Amino acid sequence: MSEQNATSLAEQIDALLPQTQCRKCGYQGCRPYAEAIASGEADINQCPPGGDHGIQLLADLLTVTVKPLNPTFGVHRPLHVAVIDEAACIGCTKCLPPCPTDAILGASKHMHTVIAALCTGCELCIAPCPVNCISMIPANAEWTADNADQSRQRHQAKNQRQTRAEAEKSERLNRQKQLLAKLNKGKTTV
Repeated sequence: MSEQNATSLAEQIDALLPQTQCRKCGYQGCRPYAEAIASGEADINQCPPGGDHGIQLLADLLTVTVKPLNPTFGVHRPLHVAVIDEAACIGCTKCLPPCPTDAILGASKHMHTVIAALCTGCELCIAPCPVNCISMIPANAEWTADNADQSRQRHQAKNQRQTRAEAEKSERLNRQKQLLAKLNKGKTTV
């Protein structure tokens, strides 16, 4: 399969995934999982949020046999959203970086809250919380294709913002190193 065909296939597969970015499939998000399926590295039954319906969509696209969700990766369940016990939140901000869609609002030393409409139910915010103030509750809605599109866009925007921030930090560090080198060079010539 050519690289262009693999990219096109990965895009088609990615369009069928729920875009929860939960990493339960064993990959760093829906797009890497789609690329792994397209390259034959991963199977179609590794996405708990997609469940049987998602597996069926992937099987139809790839013209392969439908198989049950591999329990190694979890079980399918209705959409849940994170909720923060705001009274217990210490404002540590450890839940912010792992949230793939920036659904958590808060600042250092201030309480945080989850914007339920943006939460994908990925559960990635739970483990880093040092005071266990985050829990998952059933959502009041079903996950839709519109939710998936919004989640994909928010995830891509967050990744782009982080890439820019890392590049800016690297540039600042390089400028500081150059300045220190000049200062140190000036000291040795004195």
